[in-house]
Amino acid sequence: MKICRFNNNRLGVVDLEKGVVSDVTRALEVLGMQTYPLPGYDLLIKELPKIKRAIRAELPTARKLALHKVKLLAPVANPGKIIGAPINYHDHINEVSANASLAHGRDMGGAAIYKWGLFLKARSSLVGPSQGVKLRQPFTDMENRNDHEVELVAVIGKKGTHISRDDALGYVAGYCIGLDMTLRGPQFAGFRKSIDTYAVLGPWMVTADEFGDPGDVRLALSVNGESRQNASTQQLIYDIPRLIEFASSFYTLEPGDLIYTGTPAGVGPVKTGDTIEANIEGIGNMSVQVH
Repeated sequence: MKICRFNNNRLGVVDLEKGVVSDVTRALEVLGMQTYPLPGYDLLIKELPKIKRAIRAELPTARKLALHKVKLLAPVANPGKIIGAPINYHDHINEVSANASLAHGRDMGGAAIYKWGLFLKARSSLVGPSQGVKLRQPFTDMENRNDHEVELVAVIGKKGTHISRDDALGYVAGYCIGLDMTLRGPQFAGFRKSIDTYAVLGPWMVTADEFGDPGDVRLALSVNGESRQNASTQQLIYDIPRLIEFASSFYTLEPGDLIYTGTPAGVGPVKTGDTIEANIEGIGNMSVQVH
C-alpha cells in the first residue's frame, strides 16, 4: 500500500497505474481524540495495522483525485527523531576522500559511519515534495554550497531498543524517498543539515509488506534532467538491519522515527530554480523544486 498525506492534511492511497489518489481521510477516525501531552511518536504509524484495515473499508467508495493535481506532504507527519547515516556508501567514501570541500579536513580512512556514528536532523527541517527546498544563506563564513543527497528512508513502525540485526526489518513500517539536503561546511552535520526544508520526505510511504527486501534496490537522482546519482542499496556499508541495530543500541526507536540511510556518490550543488528528480525502485519518482 502506498500511503500519502496531501493538500490540507488529507490521507490518501496512491494507485500509480491509474495515476490517482483515493481520499481515505475518514480512516483516521479510528485514532480517536488525543489529549495533552501529545505522544512523542507518530500516532498514525503506531496504529498502522488498524489504519490499513480502515483504509481498505474506505477504498471502494473513496473519492478519486488526479495524482498530478494534489500537493504531496511528508507522509510521516510527526517523527520523534530523524536519524542520518553519514558516508554510508563505499563510492561516496572515495568521492569525499578525493574532495576537500566535502571532507572538511576529516580523516576518511575506514568506515566513516563506524568512526563518526549517526547524526540527528531537527524535525523542523521536514517537508514534503510539494513544499520544495528553500535555500538559506546563513550569516557564517561557510562556503554556502547546498548539495542534494538522495537516500532510501526506513520508517520505524514500533517501539524498540537494542534490536538485533535478525529482528530489525520487523520494526520497519515502510519506506520513502528522502533528500538529505546539505549546507557544506566544517560545522557538525546536525547543525548545517537541520535548516528548514532540508529533510524532504515522500512522495508517499510504501508499506513494508509491499516494498519487500530493501537490500538491493536502485536509487537515482537528476537535476534539471542531468543524471547525478545512480546506485543500489546493495552498496551500503551499513545496510538497513545493521543501521537499526546500531541506532537502537544508542536510542529507543519509536513509531515514525525516520532513518535516512545514506547517499551514494554523485552529490552536487543545487541553486534556486533547479528541479530535483529522485527515484527509488519500488517507490517511484519524487519531483522537488528548489527555491
